[in-house]
Amino acid sequence: MTVEKRNIFLNNTNVSIPYVSRSAVIGANYPKRDNTKAHGAFIARSLKACYERSDVQKQAAAIRYKEGVYLEFSGAAKHDMAIKSLENRIQGIRLLNVKLDDEKEIVKATVYIPAGKEAFFLDKAGAYLTEVNKKSGKPKNNDLISSIENIRLAMLDSFWIGLEADIPELEPCWCEVWIRYDISTRKNKVISSMEDARASLIKCCELLDIERDEKELHFPERIVFLIRANKTQLTNLISTCEYIAEFRRAPEPTDFFNELQAAEQREWVEELAKRTHFSDSNTSICLLDTGLNGGHPLLAPAIKDSGNVQSVIQSWGSDDHYGHGTEMAGIALYNDLKETLVDGADVNINHKIESVKILPPHGENPIKLYGAITEQAVAVAELSNPHVERTICMAVTSPYYNTGDGSPTSWSAAIDNITSGANENGQKRLFIISGGNVCPNELESLEYPEASIVHGVENPGQAWNAITVGAMTNDINIIGSSYKGFYPVADVGELAPYSSTSISWNSKWPIKPEILLDGGNMATNGVDYTECEDLSLLTTGDNHLTRPFSTIWGTSSAAAQASWMAAQIYAEYPNIWPETVRALLVHSASWTEKMYKQFCKEDSKTKGRRQLLRACGYGVPNLSKAIQCVSNSVNLVIQGTLQPFTKDSMNEMDLHTIPWPREVLESLGEVKAIIKVTLSYFVEPGPGEVGWKDKYRYPSCGLRFDVINSNENEEDFKKRVNVKMRGDDKKDSGDGSSRDWYLGVQNRDVGSIHSDFCEDLAVNLCDANMIAVYPVIGWWRERSYLNKYKEKIRYSLVVSIETPNVETDLYTSVITKIETRTTPTTEIEIPY
Repeated sequence: MTVEKRNIFLNNTNVSIPYVSRSAVIGANYPKRDNTKAHGAFIARSLKACYERSDVQKQAAAIRYKEGVYLEFSGAAKHDMAIKSLENRIQGIRLLNVKLDDEKEIVKATVYIPAGKEAFFLDKAGAYLTEVNKKSGKPKNNDLISSIENIRLAMLDSFWIGLEADIPELEPCWCEVWIRYDISTRKNKVISSMEDARASLIKCCELLDIERDEKELHFPERIVFLIRANKTQLTNLISTCEYIAEFRRAPEPTDFFNELQAAEQREWVEELAKRTHFSDSNTSICLLDTGLNGGHPLLAPAIKDSGNVQSVIQSWGSDDHYGHGTEMAGIALYNDLKETLVDGADVNINHKIESVKILPPHGENPIKLYGAITEQAVAVAELSNPHVERTICMAVTSPYYNTGDGSPTSWSAAIDNITSGANENGQKRLFIISGGNVCPNELESLEYPEASIVHGVENPGQAWNAITVGAMTNDINIIGSSYKGFYPVADVGELAPYSSTSISWNSKWPIKPEILLDGGNMATNGVDYTECEDLSLLTTGDNHLTRPFSTIWGTSSAAAQASWMAAQIYAEYPNIWPETVRALLVHSASWTEKMYKQFCKEDSKTKGRRQLLRACGYGVPNLSKAIQCVSNSVNLVIQGTLQPFTKDSMNEMDLHTIPWPREVLESLGEVKAIIKVTLSYFVEPGPGEVGWKDKYRYPSCGLRFDVINSNENEEDFKKRVNVKMRGDDKKDSGDGSSRDWYLGVQNRDVGSIHSDFCEDLAVNLCDANMIAVYPVIGWWRERSYLNKYKEKIRYSLVVSIETPNVETDLYTSVITKIETRTTPTTEIEIPY
């Protein structure tokens, strides 16, 4: 598309100031013990009994037994447990995983105690029985010992993450085994037990005759292996290996579709090929899928060379054995192929297509550690073609053995590693994933859209840094005679019946999907539900010699369209950051009226708006709004970096001054206008089921934004967001207040992209010229022994003001203001 008014990239807008976060005191809900003596004695007896039972097991074991012991601590029902106090790194006592029994509302924690350190908790219990804390008047170690309800030797279920019904029985199954390793610093030298942990796991697998896949995933203090084991072997692995942290069932990707019939003729392909012009572009979309049949005449010119169609395993071949990858390519390249065919105008394609096959041919579908496969696929593409601005697109998901609540998996965490560059030189990447599909048969027992509410976004769609794409529908016309008596399930502008959501997730996890694009529609006769060619999207077929066209639907087609949009932004703004492309797509999105009616019947932040957000993300992106400004709507883009932490404390925040044209906004008076802010950054993941709080938070760092309000001055604003600015009176938060944001902080401040808008009188927005970007806690600071607290984080900030009057010229006024204040700069060179 032709861009007339480019987005305005600002630089040198920020002042970095020292930052201290606002405290939010949340009291722990520990149980009160009426008889502390009896409770302390019970805890001591339980510990001794566990150690004695462990000794007996070691003496009777027919296999080499590990030296330490695994214990499972349980809290009281509906109460907290002092999780942090269950670990002592100096003593080698490690917290392995933390789980919540939702039915009984009991917190359980699995802990490793090395040989010779058995007295650690016994001494804690002894002090609880005999000593008093002079300051509180409570028994010593009160929070820890009082919060423990029961202790037992950890069994297989203590390590199992997911449904217990998924634990293998006699038949071996592919499972993930997460092992811990320690990192310490002695005399400024980093010492890691990673190789010891790896060697122990490998040796124990050999001893127990457990099949092990050669690939592995690396995260902070965790390594993930894929093993094929039954219940007895997993139990024995716990007995022999002292590094086990958790087990999970390995995911099986299933989100693929049978090839559909297509009625298009080959001459249509030839006609379109004649009027399509392919530029020699540095922009590319890399499909991680079932392969690509690159000989298709509509695709071949977009493939730089045969080396860009590859496979993670050469013996699989790079051709498309299933058809799904080639179908994805047609959408990723042409976006709306049907419209392109009937339009008749010349077509300009300004990006290339790459393919890395990540799924084997039929009949050869072994379970794989898909996080490692995904990492390998990205590496294969980058080695072959290293200097391109690449959008990675993957419509391979799994509904099986998922976490269910939105918490990360090894696969989703691997994608966060890839995007953040955590395991490499910090190279950031844009990754787009389909949300996974509701199958037609699910609507036979659950009505639409209830099936979408229940069906959570599939693994690895919970990845924080990826754009996860859901589906909406644009088609309701059924023409084919084979669908007589059938009608569309959803109306135009509604959530597509295929689309999964995050409504059923815990609200602390990211908003997924972030955006929706066309995923077609289902057809029903009131009893049966089915895919329908008339309600699907036209695309390229894998066998172009006999059937050049096919159809595609669901979140796969939506993800391909999102990739196409991203490629247009990359092509228009060379060297733009991946974080910024992601921000622009989300920033441009809005909900349809039909979506409001479906999910926001009660228009409140805590109910309707939250459900709307969790079902439809931020809405349907608008490429025109993402890629350019218009006179009455201006996108200001800032790409910044800050160091959030120093050792054990917060470090700095950025305060940006925005060049809004005060006089234009004032002249509009009481005309309503909208200010919208989107903040995007990539976190380095710290996965593992270890409570997701304290030092085991998943994100390395979080960022937040706030905008100065019309009822406060600069000093008040600084005091409100930054305790460091309050002087001696730390309670002096200034005289102002936050704006009335549509979503609010409780909804938007999850994940690693935050977007919100506020409607106000234009005259009140002329003062919205200052934006704060500040850090919140993450494991970079909490786990200081990993020496990551000095790391810097990049972020992209998109800010816009839009007025309803198209004759209002905000754009020219902003450009003029920038030019009069500084040297002209509406674009900047952005280094990697």
